[in-house]
Amino acid sequence: MYNFLVLAGESTETPAGNSMILLIVQLGILGLLFYFLLIRPQKKQQKQMQAMLSSLEKGDSVLTSSGFYGVVIDVMEEVVIVEFGNNKNCRIPMKKSAIAEIEKANKES
Repeated sequence: MYNFLVLAGESTETPAGNSMILLIVQLGILGLLFYFLLIRPQKKQQKQMQAMLSSLEKGDSVLTSSGFYGVVIDVMEEVVIVEFGNNKNCRIPMKKSAIAEIEKANKES
């Protein structure tokens, strides 16, 4: 069959312009795939973390990224003071970004 195409005068090669367009389309699809699978979920997670840290208040129980549980004593702009354990003298200042989870204090009415 290949010989028939050559004899008929048809070429099996694609023009260079078509292959360039195909390459650009494939790169565009790959870029969209990276955006929706990698970049977008990461930005969404960062927004959730920022919202969680901005709602931090005194009395909230927190879990730090190192695995310690504590209670927030004071909240500043970038730093929080966390009390660990039953010892009232164990208060440690730490960055807000070191907090992994927050459990809100129960406010009874």
